Amino acid sequence: MNNIKITDTSLRDGHQSLWATRMTTSDMLPILDKLDEVGYHSLEVWGGATFDVCIRYLNEDPWERLRAIRSAVKKTPLQMLLRGQSLVGYTHYPDDIVEKFVERSAFNGIDIFRVFDALNDVRNLESSLRVIKAVGKHAQASVVYTISPVHTMQHFVDTALRLRDMGADSICIKDMAGLLSPYSSYELVRALKENLDVPIQLHTHYIGGLAIATLLKAAEAGVDIIDTASVPMAFGSSQPPVETIVRALQESERDTGLELRQLFEIANHFEQLRKHKGFERGVTRISDMRVFEHQVPGGMISNLMSQMEEQKASERIDEVLAEIPHVREEMGYPPLVTPTSQIISIQAVLNVLMGERYKLCPGEVKDYVRGLYGKPPVPVMDEIRKKIIGDEPVVSVRPADLIDPMWEKARQESAHYARSEEDILTYALFPQVALKFFAWRETLGSEDIPQIETHDEINEELKGPQPDTRATKRPVNRVRPTESFRGDEEMNLDEIRELILLLDQTSVSELEVQKNDYRLTLRKNRNAGGGAPEAGSEVAPAHVRKKMVSEDNNMIEVTSPMVGTFYAAPSPDAPPYVQVGDRVEAGQTLCIVEAMKLMNEIKAETDGVIADILVDNAQPVEYGQVMILIDKK
Repeated sequence: MNNIKITDTSLRDGHQSLWATRMTTSDMLPILDKLDEVGYHSLEVWGGATFDVCIRYLNEDPWERLRAIRSAVKKTPLQMLLRGQSLVGYTHYPDDIVEKFVERSAFNGIDIFRVFDALNDVRNLESSLRVIKAVGKHAQASVVYTISPVHTMQHFVDTALRLRDMGADSICIKDMAGLLSPYSSYELVRALKENLDVPIQLHTHYIGGLAIATLLKAAEAGVDIIDTASVPMAFGSSQPPVETIVRALQESERDTGLELRQLFEIANHFEQLRKHKGFERGVTRISDMRVFEHQVPGGMISNLMSQMEEQKASERIDEVLAEIPHVREEMGYPPLVTPTSQIISIQAVLNVLMGERYKLCPGEVKDYVRGLYGKPPVPVMDEIRKKIIGDEPVVSVRPADLIDPMWEKARQESAHYARSEEDILTYALFPQVALKFFAWRETLGSEDIPQIETHDEINEELKGPQPDTRATKRPVNRVRPTESFRGDEEMNLDEIRELILLLDQTSVSELEVQKNDYRLTLRKNRNAGGGAPEAGSEVAPAHVRKKMVSEDNNMIEVTSPMVGTFYAAPSPDAPPYVQVGDRVEAGQTLCIVEAMKLMNEIKAETDGVIADILVDNAQPVEYGQVMILIDKK
């Protein structure tokens, strides 16, 4: 057998699994030259959650990141993870967006496209595979591995054969949850090698502790390529460490040919970065090993824990993990990988937090049940389907056939901010978040990515706080974005609470506090008895109005069931669901709360009239925060 080849995942899946994808481009640039010299088969540097996180949390342009990496990496192919018809998003996009995205990704530097569909529905890979081949790049199609009564070895082999026939240049076994055991790994690789004449690659996660043994048994079975990460970003919910695998295979017929000295120099960079930024080290906990029960993948575990903390419900994580297998079974045993991992997980979270199963179902959950993500391995249970979508029909065609072309519409809607075709694509994929990012970019200025050229310079930078030499480029009285900055200039919640308390204790009619460019003006309502304000009168802020209506039995408070972002309309160009004065019926959609990357429709539980909307569009909301008031009269 030939030397086994290795793909390094540190710059994509490694920090996505352990650090919530928070590594910045400037963190990566100093080490790219050394990564390029190792002799890796490829570097996975883009796709997955990196695109979303760049614009949502880091205020970076993901396209600029790709171009910066491509300019520094001269020898090693660059690889990305593409979610089939979902691209790097969480819903299906029309074929024209898929085609344009693949074209621009290839143009900006991607050599190998690893594509997968969460349901192993190969219809959802048709467009992306076709375009990858058309632009002359390597198409690696994935067989998503999971365990269920319907996922047999023959199922995986049959899926791989269909993908090969669709033009796949190689096949990846995508074990996103670390479920593949060593001996099953050997059996599956042998079966694929016996039936296919294309290279086989194995991607697994360490989360349950099996990954090193799984890779070694796959090597024995003849797997061509395996995925690993630099040790500071290995273990836990990430990949196994490259250093261990290289040493384990030395002096064998599958020797990688990589040098440990070079690998440890790279590891030193990432370890200093980890310590400097307080990132986690990969650790396998008892709760992590429960992956064999709940099957939540590595990339989702850290996000799920973080989201439960945000929901002020971290102590209920065990309830959620116990609920996930039940939801998965009821939903037809989908493999748990983006977006189905989010769909199943958030439904489990809502079932636990709401105290009633399927009382609240996000739009994505409904679309999944409608068949708009593809065909589940087995049909959704009838009882659950009826509870979620009633008697609505389930689609049987390729889901993308039902989606209208979007490119021209996105181009027109983003014309004010878009500077390139890449910007138009960013808007098409994440319209709400993209508009925030574009507005921030316009206001604060688009700064060049700092070009730190040597490893020694990053070591100096990591020794301690350094002066921000870019500060003078920022307009005066603007807040510098932080890691948690989401582009929606938000006031510190503690300050707001202090102001509310002060307002309750004073007779002053108006209180203004200025912090940089932010102004929070709190006014006493001139209609102390509640009810509608007089014409021309000033309206009290939301927290004060809540206090005024608390004793009104006819006023119903619509609260946020989770921490998230309030949206008044389904898209930026759509009219709001409701406005003050509208009459609504029970079950009517009032707004959306985006949480855990899914859009949750909030519906009226009673008939009435919209008395007030207490939250601005795209404003963050807390768990239990009153968003809308409905007058039952």
